[in-house]
Amino acid sequence: MSPAADPLLSASPWWRPHPGATLRIQGGRRLQGTYPISGAKNAVLPLMAATLLTPHLVTLHNVPASLDVAVLSNLLHRLGVAIGWSRTRAGLSLTCCADQVRPTRIDRELVGRMRASVLLLGALLARCGEVSLPLPGGDAIGLRGIDFHLAGLRAMGAGIELAGGMVHAEARGGLRGAEIDLPQPSVGATENLMLAAVLASGRTLIRNAAREPEIVDLAQCLGAMGARISGAGGDVLAIEGGHPLGGAIHAVMPDRIETGTIACAAALTDGEILLEHARADLLGAAAPALAATGVELREVPAGLLARRAAAGLQGIDLQTGPFPGFATDLQAPVMAMLTLARGASAITETIFEQRFHHVGELRKMGASIAVHGRTAWIRGVPRLAGARVTGTDVRAAAALVLAGLAARGETCLDGLDHLDRGHDGMAEKLVGCGADIVRAAETA
Repeated sequence: MSPAADPLLSASPWWRPHPGATLRIQGGRRLQGTYPISGAKNAVLPLMAATLLTPHLVTLHNVPASLDVAVLSNLLHRLGVAIGWSRTRAGLSLTCCADQVRPTRIDRELVGRMRASVLLLGALLARCGEVSLPLPGGDAIGLRGIDFHLAGLRAMGAGIELAGGMVHAEARGGLRGAEIDLPQPSVGATENLMLAAVLASGRTLIRNAAREPEIVDLAQCLGAMGARISGAGGDVLAIEGGHPLGGAIHAVMPDRIETGTIACAAALTDGEILLEHARADLLGAAAPALAATGVELREVPAGLLARRAAAGLQGIDLQTGPFPGFATDLQAPVMAMLTLARGASAITETIFEQRFHHVGELRKMGASIAVHGRTAWIRGVPRLAGARVTGTDVRAAAALVLAGLAARGETCLDGLDHLDRGHDGMAEKLVGCGADIVRAAETA
């Protein structure tokens, strides 16, 4: 598709479909230089949904130029939100004005392209009193049902029906505050219920709430808009709803998953990379886990300096979990690194039941990995060899980029839509650090 024909350009004119469907990676280069960490993918999408809650201007700075952002901006545009973009040396900025929201104009094809579109449910229901939303798409990493979202909204007075692949919800008299106990600390459900609760009448308590830094970032933005939220970062959120919201200006937090991923790239290639804008406090249990494997992270004024420890990479055992536990989104990149670590490692995935699709692709490159249930057992090998592989989700694609950087010979990576969905120019930024990566039309 030519850039002029891409429908995403209507509300995201900065987006350009990349010319190639495959990344060709020549491995074995030592990476050095500065890698600018973008605004967080997992933070910016709920922030964009939050702009639906007010008729006033909301400006977001440090927005990542990723495919998911382009898709969601076009969804908002279809709903009647006026979208404005600007770019400075500091990055991409988005201004939204949702003074004329039309909740019936939801694009089914766009919703099917991204999981985060489910966040439109709480925001539109609270603002408009009704919404019909196609069931969302996204990564094939597990069931990730929206039962927690729907149960919470029902507790707040919403009537909800599922039919024909659609969620029909209404609250004609408005939502009301409620006490909600989440069965699990779901990030998406916590965000959706926060978005709904700030306009609901009365007080909402969300117990067993997610504690991720992206929840705190959303609460800070909503607070700047006039919402009354306490407890963000803890497991109980209290929201005093029913107050009209105004405009705000908010900078998206740096991407902690990109930070951990590129730190692994530095260690895998025995390089040294300045992770510009990165923050160690956002990593939670990933910081000591990376240190235990032999990834050194040193705080410097511009961010974090990442490199391999003098003793080299060492196998470890780890388990994913809700923040402050080890992030499931770092599981695949860290696994790629552990394929070349001394000794054995074990990674237990507790969040998603289908998040080992990258294992088979890493095996094609010579990795020694066995999966038993939700645990992957990794035995370090002396080297990986380039191969043709496919990324099946955002994080798996990034992991295969890392493996390709460390492998001998050429790696051809397909499935680039997944890489582009969650990353702002990862390949191009790695090239700036000395990587040999080009996009090609075919793998040949």
